[in-house]
Amino acid sequence: MRPLAEIRCFLLDLDGTVYLGDRLIPGAREFIDALRRLGRRYCFLTNNSSRSKAAYVDKLTRLGIAVEPGQVMTSGEATALYLKARQPGARIFLLGTEDLAREFVQHGFALVDKAGQPDWVVLGFDTTLTYQKLWDACDLIRQGVGYIATHPDFNCPLPGGRYMPDAGAIIAFIEASTGHRPKVIGKPNAEIIEAALALTQTPPGYSAMVGDRLYTDVAMARRAGLVSVLVLSGETRAEDLAGTPDRPDYVFPSVRELGLALERESRGEQGGEKCAGNGSGK
Repeated sequence: MRPLAEIRCFLLDLDGTVYLGDRLIPGAREFIDALRRLGRRYCFLTNNSSRSKAAYVDKLTRLGIAVEPGQVMTSGEATALYLKARQPGARIFLLGTEDLAREFVQHGFALVDKAGQPDWVVLGFDTTLTYQKLWDACDLIRQGVGYIATHPDFNCPLPGGRYMPDAGAIIAFIEASTGHRPKVIGKPNAEIIEAALALTQTPPGYSAMVGDRLYTDVAMARRAGLVSVLVLSGETRAEDLAGTPDRPDYVFPSVRELGLALERESRGEQGGEKCAGNGSGK
């Protein structure tokens, strides 16, 4: 396990890791300030495809987090890049928000309805979802139209311990009706991490993924050879670690404690809460 002090770049989940809803998680701004002070690269890597890169830059800036467009990668952008490399200009039937629609249009895709003979059904975190859109998507998928999803998260964490159904729940609905599952681009799959590492120009062994989900953030880091850091400020609880196959390298209550441990290690002191065998993470 690579020490925190040797990590050159931190890939950071957003929902449940940096903020909940429109509120920063306590210590998040100080953590980013510590990364900048220590000369570490960072990139925000989110499975939430309901917003565009530009929208995330605006939100983070509004919340007081220093960020440039080149420091944000969404599962929506990664999906657009994946399809662009394989079928540029394809016709897309999109289950997604206006932000995601703009993302695909900017990458040269044509957005069409069911009658427009789409080449692909693309499923994102669609907070504008209607039953008709679900019905049309199921018809197209049964007909053999290519089917791809931006990410597999079942829920999006909200303030107050609440959750909003996410793209994974929509995937489950469509699978129940059609028997088909999509190609998934977002965490924990290779396509999004390849796009992020190309953006940061940092080798996997010197990069860390920081997130609040075992089945996406930690699983992806383990598969890709990154250091995995779990924070307990979002979806995952400490008791979820017992018996999980996706054991993180480090566990912290939040990024506040991660930042403090990184600064201690960078000063040559003992730091980092390595994940213990009893599942406590401490």
